[in-house]
Amino acid sequence: MPQSPSTLPVSLDDDWSARRADARRNHEKIITAALEVFAERGLAATVPEVARRAGVGKATVYRSYATKADLIEAVAEYQLRWMEHRIAQALAESDAYPALSALLGDMAERLAGDRVLADVVPESSEELNSNIMTGIEALLVAAREQGGIGPDVTIEDFRVLFGGYTRQLVAMEIRDPAVWRRYSQLVLRAFSI
Repeated sequence: MPQSPSTLPVSLDDDWSARRADARRNHEKIITAALEVFAERGLAATVPEVARRAGVGKATVYRSYATKADLIEAVAEYQLRWMEHRIAQALAESDAYPALSALLGDMAERLAGDRVLADVVPESSEELNSNIMTGIEALLVAAREQGGIGPDVTIEDFRVLFGGYTRQLVAMEIRDPAVWRRYSQLVLRAFSI
């Protein structure tokens, strides 16, 4: 289950910092509930389910997000920001190969438990996806330079193998994080020297 937005060092939305305290609390409750409900039910989840989980009325949700698509976009953006943050942590490590291994495992586990992340991320913001791919590519390059990754491994290889197993596990409705982590490590082994 996703962590509460307040437990991660990822900003929800800078526009909300200037709002009334009760509006900010409601917004955080809505996003937290949306993260949980969409993670559990994927795109089939409804705004009334999110409102119930948040303990607010549907109208409160719709004041912040005019449509379900807007709410899904906010959830997907939050998850992508989490990925950016996690990649930045990996890039800060001095030993790139173990950092890459941990990152791929964490991303796999997050995808296993979150239907929206697995369903929406491939079609999400080009800018965010570009940032994520740039970060992963930098980590691949660092691991290659340190001798852990083969000299011919590219970001396209990552996209194909990572994207391939994630889409297949989603299609097979496999949600066991251990299975997802296993496939992330198989991908890493394919890249290794």
